[in-house]
Amino acid sequence: MGSKVQQGIDAMRRGEMDLAFRLFNEAIEENPQDPLAYINLGNLLMSSNDMEKAIVFFERAIELDDSAGAAFYSAGTAFYKLDKYEEASTLFKGAIDRKLDDGDSHFMLGMCLYQLGKLGYALVHLQRAVELNEKDLDARFQYGLCLAQVHQIDEAMKQFQKVLEQAPEHTDALFNLGVAYSVKEENELALAAFSRAVEIQPDHLLAGYGKKNMMERLQK
Repeated sequence: MGSKVQQGIDAMRRGEMDLAFRLFNEAIEENPQDPLAYINLGNLLMSSNDMEKAIVFFERAIELDDSAGAAFYSAGTAFYKLDKYEEASTLFKGAIDRKLDDGDSHFMLGMCLYQLGKLGYALVHLQRAVELNEKDLDARFQYGLCLAQVHQIDEAMKQFQKVLEQAPEHTDALFNLGVAYSVKEENELALAAFSRAVEIQPDHLLAGYGKKNMMERLQK
């Protein structure tokens, strides 16, 4: 059967959330010094969108084991979902410092820093996220957006193009590629990118506006 924590994790995977909740609570009652039970109960609460209560359990896990990178990462995620980016960034840094030095941690830290307007620092971590997991389209796309924000247009375009190599119908990558072409005054390529985005997603308002604007520019 395994431990009650493992049984709870298995129940979560099966979608049996009430059973998982009971098992994690029993695990805490039986061994209140086990940080894993608190982390998993916090993750369950977070999956139910109860961020404030989840944070209480993550913080308790950190009190019990300051080396628990997973607790720092999960707490950071909860704070991020509450739009508390400063607190979240500190926790993601803590996760990385505690050997959770993976693509997800760098991506989330990069996103916090991006939201805080610290674009240079965000760029470092988003680039690292892509290096650690080249197949992570979200990380690559956000890295491209950040590059565009700091006016590294050619580098941003490379990232959007790589996203499209993996996901040809990624309309936001097409739209942003169109914007980049527009900035470079490569109007026909911009129109093609906007048009393709609208073809895939007719209600993509920004791409629709970009297409209209490019058509008007080319007619002048």
